[in-house]
Amino acid sequence: MPPVAAKEPPGASPAERELETHRRAITGYCYRMLGSPHDAEDAVQETMVRAWRRLDQFEGRSALRSWLYSIATNVCLDMLDGRSRRARPMDLGGAGAPEAANLNTLAESTWIEPIPFGAVAGDGDPAELAAARETLKLAFIAALQHLPPRQRAALILCEVLHWKASEAAELLDTSVAAVNSALQRARATLEASGASPDHTDPRVAGEDRALLARYVDAFERYDIDSLTALIREDARQSMPPFDLWLAGREDILEWWFGPGIGCRGSRLVPTEPANGSVAFGQYKPSESGDGFDPWALQVVEFSGGSVAELTFFLDTRRLFPLFGLPDRLEA
Repeated sequence: MPPVAAKEPPGASPAERELETHRRAITGYCYRMLGSPHDAEDAVQETMVRAWRRLDQFEGRSALRSWLYSIATNVCLDMLDGRSRRARPMDLGGAGAPEAANLNTLAESTWIEPIPFGAVAGDGDPAELAAARETLKLAFIAALQHLPPRQRAALILCEVLHWKASEAAELLDTSVAAVNSALQRARATLEASGASPDHTDPRVAGEDRALLARYVDAFERYDIDSLTALIREDARQSMPPFDLWLAGREDILEWWFGPGIGCRGSRLVPTEPANGSVAFGQYKPSESGDGFDPWALQVVEFSGGSVAELTFFLDTRRLFPLFGLPDRLEA
């Protein structure tokens, strides 16, 4: 579900109406900066409010985009000041054993959160949409958070949005040489993290749709043989807000058929892609036996014809409304 658009002032001018045409792109920029759709929406709202208030100071509509990104950058930098970076469980330590005793809950502000793809991308050119997906993958967003905020902004502007170094330098009030130096350091950090965009084609082909259908069927039947055939031997699983993450199919299935056995009998409801990856609302059987209760936003990443990574975001109160998922399922 895209962020809620702010209401235009009565008698909005052409410039004010044009501000709204940039909302989705600004949302994508702020999300990459902040790692949270909720923080990004707050940043976009503040950006639009500041822009509306300063329209009388704006000169030259041809520079409206740059002006708006300048405001958004300052808002994000203010929000990031003094904050700890958001992360994924695998960024905080090694994999753990599939035991319930290893579950530790950390604060919401610790974690990278998913965003609906429609909130940051529309129905544009397929090549542009493919590039957007590459730079929205959870691993890439997490890697961005390792960069100092101004370096992060430079990389997003130049590498993701394809601004010229001179444009980024003007926005960041620095020199072209400083921007190029920041980009060099940022690229090295991303390369070391292994999270650089992979430039793969994200479109779902017929074979992939069949694979997806097999996964949904196997998960809902909780069929260990079918799941074993579908999940890669080196797959990973994480479950924010728990810091525990699992490495390898053996540990994943040991968890599913051990501490996670309560997921048996779950239903998966497809929703729009999260960060360019397949996503479902997972509903567990209600303890009352009447219907299914929300459990997780399940983000599934495929590679080479099998499941490579599973992320179960357990904060359904915040995420299910964002993805337009129902409160519960009837029996």
